[in-house]
Amino acid sequence: MNARRHLLAPSRIRTAAALTAVTAVGLGALSACSSVDASGKTDKYDVVASFYPMAYLAERIGGDHVHVTNLTQPGQEPHDLEISAQQTARLQDSDAALYLKGLQPSVDKAIDQSGIRTKVDAASLTTLEEHGSEVGGHAAAHDTHEGEDEGESGGKDPHVWLDPVRYAQIAEGVGKAFEKGDPDHAADYRKNTAALVKQLDELNTRFKDGLAHTKSKVFITTHAAFGYLAERYGLTEEAISGLDPESEPSAARVKDLEKMAKADGVTTVFYETLVSDKTAKTVARDAGLKTDVLDPIEGITDKSRGRDYLAVQEANLKALQQALGAK
Repeated sequence: MNARRHLLAPSRIRTAAALTAVTAVGLGALSACSSVDASGKTDKYDVVASFYPMAYLAERIGGDHVHVTNLTQPGQEPHDLEISAQQTARLQDSDAALYLKGLQPSVDKAIDQSGIRTKVDAASLTTLEEHGSEVGGHAAAHDTHEGEDEGESGGKDPHVWLDPVRYAQIAEGVGKAFEKGDPDHAADYRKNTAALVKQLDELNTRFKDGLAHTKSKVFITTHAAFGYLAERYGLTEEAISGLDPESEPSAARVKDLEKMAKADGVTTVFYETLVSDKTAKTVARDAGLKTDVLDPIEGITDKSRGRDYLAVQEANLKALQQALGAK
């Protein structure tokens, strides 16, 4: 299947053991203490979130009034999620579902077929763009690289939460959906949403100021997760692979990256916590570069540089400043 259809049909190879493990983990962690009846229904506003960035919004905006179930376990690559029968049943008993349509096809299907009253698609609350293996200044100069293959090509990029401005737009939409779905607590939802949006606005300012003056504007990542962030702050993301973190880059792409790194003063190849760092380290070694972590925040684990979205983004900013030579 064409690898560029990342959002509709991820190209990752799933082993039988992995699928068994995903099914076995069941519902995932619950974010708040509340009573649960035999069906899984609680005495709070029950929200099912598809993966961490959605669960974080639900928890911050809902506060004490919500009971959040994250369908994706910590450490699990969200694109690989195959929803279990138990999780599907949990969806049916929930008051709201918060997801990013196109990222996790099995979740999309389950939510579409459910009778949930409030279905919040984060992709509908902001704009999604076409991104490939190169996003930013270089991409504007030329659309493709010689030798680029399908595994490096683009598609609708789902990683909108890495742009604080777009994430704030999504937060505002989620807040309004919660107000409508649970009007008894609408005032608190508005207050919590405003507080979160304020923090995201401040984060945007720190990124803007912190990356305004750097020796280089180009950074290399294992896959194209940071396109929206690059565009927001005037940077160029050069990804070893395209939107699919497990697609294999062509020899021409690797050679092109090595030339570009030397020309643009690139010092670092970034890898992420939930995907193997093997390719990043190989490219870095061949090009004489360092490696470091740039976290796409698809899940929080013990390896994450921070305990929540805001903390990890602060760590991402510091990593970019160091790699780009912030002045």
